[in-house]
Formats: sequence, C-alpha cells, structure tokens
Amino acid sequence: MKLLIVEDDPGLVKVLRMAVTENGYEAVAEGDGVIALERAQEEAFDLILLDVMLPGLDGFTICRRLREAMVRTPILIMTARDAVKDKVDGLDAGADDYIVKPFPLAELLARVRALLRRAQAAPTLLRVGDLVLNPATREARRDDKRIYLSATEFSLLEFLMRNAGRVLNRSAIMNHVWEYDFGGNDNVLEVYISYLRGKIDKGSKKPLIHTVRGVGYVLEDRGETRS
Repeated sequence: MKLLIVEDDPGLVKVLRMAVTENGYEAVAEGDGVIALERAQEEAFDLILLDVMLPGLDGFTICRRLREAMVRTPILIMTARDAVKDKVDGLDAGADDYIVKPFPLAELLARVRALLRRAQAAPTLLRVGDLVLNPATREARRDDKRIYLSATEFSLLEFLMRNAGRVLNRSAIMNHVWEYDFGGNDNVLEVYISYLRGKIDKGSKKPLIHTVRGVGYVLEDRGETRS
C-alpha cells in the first residue's frame, strides 16, 4: 500500500512517515500543495493524508480538484481547524474522513486501515425503484438520468439506500454519515435531505425519500405517485 503524505511541517512528516512505514505502508511526502496535486493526479496512491493549511494550494482545494478529475483515492484530511463548518467543507470537498490535530497516532492508523478496507471492499449496485447507485464510481442515476452528488450527499444517499425500507432516526444518520456531534439543534441533516430530494425526487411522480414525523427518514419505493 502506497500513501501520499501532504504536510508542510517537517517534524510531523517525519513522525507520520515513521508510523506508516512501521505498519507496512510505503510513504511519499510532499509539502507544497501544487506539487502534491500533480503527484496525486499522475501517480497511483492507495490513500492520501492531506493537511489543510499548505503553501501553493490549500487542502480543501486539492481535494475538490482531485474529485473533479475523477481521482477516487481515499482522502483523510488532517487539520487543527475543528469548527463544524471546516469539517463540513472538508467532507463536501470530497474527503472520506477528517481528523483534528493533535491526534494519537493509533487513531490515525485505525482510520487509515478503515479507509483502505472500505476501498478494497467489492461494491455492488444499490437499487430502490428506478434509482441506482454505484458505490465504486459514486454515480447515481434515476430513470437512467445521471444525478450529480457532493461527497456528503453521496454518503447520505448510500446510507439510506443500504437501509432501504427501514426508518432511520436522526441520530443514526448523523452518526453514520458525519461521525461528528453537531448538536441537537443543528439542522444540517434537514438541509442535506432537502438537497437530496431536490436531486432525487424533483421531477418524478414517485417520491422515494419520506419523512417519518418524530422519528427520522426512510428511503423506499411505496408505489405512490404525485398528481
């Protein structure tokens, strides 16, 4: 397994390189955002450890450009910025996970292993009615029309589809999709459900995303149509 470490702190790079090599991974490091983006596009890596504050290009921009270039390498963002908005921005840019500095090396390595396992798992197409999701290509289609999703929208839709027909409460969805505690009064889930409905159900006579009042949401084909 070959990892790209994108970090401009020489001391941290040394620690990270030692940690990953001792665990059997090959490590390559870059401290400049522009050069790191070029390497990530031109070379094959199994995972990218990506800092946010970098010379040249910031980590969010690198992540976004890689996803736009259809580079699907798992990305773990490392940053000292722990505000909710920064976490949301990083995940929306296409990151697969987010860890806040300073972090225990054991936790970082556990997240690395989890992302690599997820990437190696053989994906299967998910279908609910005429909605199809391909976890391998992160492509969604309904009635054979392509639906473009942000990273967070994709994660939310995948979770709903993997639990099709099952009512999921708000807490379960938040814990799985974001893995962070946004607080009980935060409406980020409702916002993203609205985004998904605008892309999945808009223009269709048969809605798939349903609200279960007082509980949460369910994605299922109920056969009901809108007039």
